[in-house]
Amino acid sequence: MEQCSEEDKKRFVEETVEKYARFINPGLVRLFKFANFNTVEWKGKGAKVWDIFGNQYIDCIGGFGVFNVGRNHPRVVEAVKRQLDYLPLSTRTLFNRQQADLAEMLAQITPGELQYSFFCNSGAEAVEGAIKLARFYTGRKKLVSALGGFHGKTMGALSVSGREVYKKPFEPLLPETYQVPFGDAEAMAQAVDEQTAAVILEPIQGEGGIILPPPDYLSEVRKICDARGALLILDEVQTGLGRTGAMFACEHYGVVPDILALAKGLGGGVLPLGAFMSTPQIWTVFEDNPFIHSSTLGGNPLSCAAGIETLKVLQEEEIPQQAARKGEYLLSALQGLAIQFAPLIKEVRGKGLLVGVEFFDSDVASLLAMEMAQRRVLVAYTLNNPKVIRLEPPLVITKEELDLVLEVFEASLKSVQGILEEIGG
Repeated sequence: MEQCSEEDKKRFVEETVEKYARFINPGLVRLFKFANFNTVEWKGKGAKVWDIFGNQYIDCIGGFGVFNVGRNHPRVVEAVKRQLDYLPLSTRTLFNRQQADLAEMLAQITPGELQYSFFCNSGAEAVEGAIKLARFYTGRKKLVSALGGFHGKTMGALSVSGREVYKKPFEPLLPETYQVPFGDAEAMAQAVDEQTAAVILEPIQGEGGIILPPPDYLSEVRKICDARGALLILDEVQTGLGRTGAMFACEHYGVVPDILALAKGLGGGVLPLGAFMSTPQIWTVFEDNPFIHSSTLGGNPLSCAAGIETLKVLQEEEIPQQAARKGEYLLSALQGLAIQFAPLIKEVRGKGLLVGVEFFDSDVASLLAMEMAQRRVLVAYTLNNPKVIRLEPPLVITKEELDLVLEVFEASLKSVQGILEEIGG
């Protein structure tokens, strides 16, 4: 396609957009066009993406946490290519060595007594499995989660997520689900009782607007769960695997969950892969009937080969440590811009390379994303708080690329400021 004429490439884009409108979703076409995402992605490497015309973008969306080790990391790609020649999918009746090796590696790097893993294909699936395990083990039904939280859009995951616009059309959802404000330990203590199977939280809320908890919040929730006999599920689908500057975000707060949900970055940005994990004691309920929870494609050899190499890369290339250093640099620079553009920016917050910039107006956030896209830096707002622009680049992004992102961010803010002054005038 690189050798095609500009006219052929334009026709290719037009055909793609038309197929989206006819066979995927016309509303998505309108949304992409409004945001100036009116081209077709073609290839990627590291923190960069190229479209069909050869235009280069710095990707600060990062698949919402998928590309922790970067796009097309050569080691992960090679591991997948090797496995592809042997056995991409499992028989489901013979032992799968790749799944066994990946489960062992996860047991070695996760905190506390987390040891057993069930593999699936996505974060929502991991959350569904975690909820089922908590209810099965405790024999209880009640689930408590946080307002503004996001755990996926399947029925169970949606039931414990926190924005009504996504939930209302599909009610009734799971019964016995309750929500309290994130960061409010007192409200949590009132909600959790002897009928509660589990509390499910993100250590740092992603789609809620990159919301960090008070320093002692998670440890307080841990104590509340222990006192009531409820399990603590931590959803590290977005925050896990180095994103926040530690291998798992819960490590920042010294808290170990009973059940841990993972996905996104686990497949190395090459293949879909999710997992939920728990302790030997809790996992015993799965022993009598190992097929009480199953997945046809989950834990397939191809995805697990990607997961194994991803975990090696994360550790050997010190990716979490990179995220910590780069995140401090990015956060500090953005906080400086927040002072410079105080009438527009309410707050900058984050941990590692999970950073949110909250504006006073969601329209300003949308304008900024469009301005940055025109300058070929990709950002997006958070689903549960459209006033917040999220910067979540691949963790291998270079300092030079971060500097370019910051230049574009500042230039785009100036442009938005000018548009607003023109409208106001």
